[in-house]
Amino acid sequence: MPRPTAPRHAAPATPGAGDDALWRALQTRDARFDGRFFTGVTSTGIYCRPVCAVRTPRREHCRFFTLAAQAEAAGFRPCLRCRPELAPQALAWSTQDATDILLQQALRLLDAPGTWQHDGGALVAQLAARLGVSDRHLRRIFQARLGVSPQRWLTTRRLLAAKQLLADTALPVTEVALASGFGSVRRFNAAFAAHYRMPPGQLRRALPAGAASHASRPVPLGLRPPYDAQALAQFFAQRQLDGMEWTDAAPTGPLLRRTLRLMDGGRGGAGWLELRFDLPRSRVLLQASDGLLPVLPQLIGRVRAWLDLDADPAAIDAVLAPHFRGGAGLRVPGTLDGFELAVRAVLGQQVTLAAARTLARRLLARFGTPLATPWPQLSRLFPAPEALAGATAADWADLGIVRQRQAAITALAQAVAEGRLVLDACADLAATLQALRALPGIGDWTAQYIALRALRWPDALPAGDVALQAALGLRGAAQPVRATAAACEAWRPWRGYGMLRAWAGWAYPLSD
Repeated sequence: MPRPTAPRHAAPATPGAGDDALWRALQTRDARFDGRFFTGVTSTGIYCRPVCAVRTPRREHCRFFTLAAQAEAAGFRPCLRCRPELAPQALAWSTQDATDILLQQALRLLDAPGTWQHDGGALVAQLAARLGVSDRHLRRIFQARLGVSPQRWLTTRRLLAAKQLLADTALPVTEVALASGFGSVRRFNAAFAAHYRMPPGQLRRALPAGAASHASRPVPLGLRPPYDAQALAQFFAQRQLDGMEWTDAAPTGPLLRRTLRLMDGGRGGAGWLELRFDLPRSRVLLQASDGLLPVLPQLIGRVRAWLDLDADPAAIDAVLAPHFRGGAGLRVPGTLDGFELAVRAVLGQQVTLAAARTLARRLLARFGTPLATPWPQLSRLFPAPEALAGATAADWADLGIVRQRQAAITALAQAVAEGRLVLDACADLAATLQALRALPGIGDWTAQYIALRALRWPDALPAGDVALQAALGLRGAAQPVRATAAACEAWRPWRGYGMLRAWAGWAYPLSD
């Protein structure tokens, strides 16, 4: 590798804190700041996460950046030890500033691997059109707020995804190039050499002895403490579908296993995944089967959303702490499959959790796809939208699902199968909520619940939830839904997180 040179125009961009505060976080390797800033070291030309285990550089050699894209635009290359692509993402939410809302919507779309297959320039134009602004205005917002262009952001995301595939799988370079959004190996090699000043093969690590040709090593995914992994594992265990999910909430650290079919941006795969929590090191270890490796960037994004790894507990607690006795480590459980979550939400309408599990298990046994896995507890994939869209009245009757839910699931499956409804974090929130409520048998409670867990809207509030009303002492109110919505107004923009704390019994009595 050629000797690193000093970066060009390495101007700092801090995340709302002075350089001295960031320097102290770097010295202590404080995991709460992981992903909130990156440190460029001028003596090496490398940028790192604040949790990097290497010796802390001298203060005068450090430049601080909010984003990995900013560090790379300043000429720094990613550290091969702490690996910036593994850090939690810095999510920001605003309910006031229209420019910030627009910017966050744009970043969500650019971060989604399913969009990376488009040409960069064309993608930016399509993105601007989708957001209802000109591409010139979008570029101006990126430059003013982030100091980088949308194209630079996209290139950084693609290259970091490629770097992860090279390090954690044995996929051929051709597959790596395509999976990370480059149209050809030639373009991939050129971009990698231009930004990282080395060929892609130089990053390739030797796989463990005896590993299969395409087997992945565990991928470490960073998180910000505090993180209540036991509460999250318990949530999943209470809703577990035998044959598709398995949860072990052991005191040493929860273990999650499940099957998954993943289709995103024209690429797809199916297989199993395993997740082990390593809380002392503020990370989760992801192991995926061969069938999911070609879509590993998409899978990582889904897992991060499923486990809510990118949440910022400090920002959330700053709003919620006055209203709750605890619960700072609670996370909002997401989903790996928005369609699956929506179907299970419909099955759970106005029935107990046990009854909803029974109906979902019958659905899985009847329409699920068999899958071979290393464990007897996992043997089936959740039904595809096409399978449920084509279910007959006799099929539904055999499962004991009432007509109202039959109609809701059928309409939902048809809308997803035809591409009229997208249930993930990139979906337009207002339009998706409207489309959900327009389906037969889906009301505001179900739509809000789907928005919270599948669309990853942190301010979603199913105000009609009886458990939430009970936790707030409002079941006997004259208008419990309106009273609940009014009581939760002070939780904005984190009402979804507030509901999790209320469910767990952390809420102060309203009389206080």
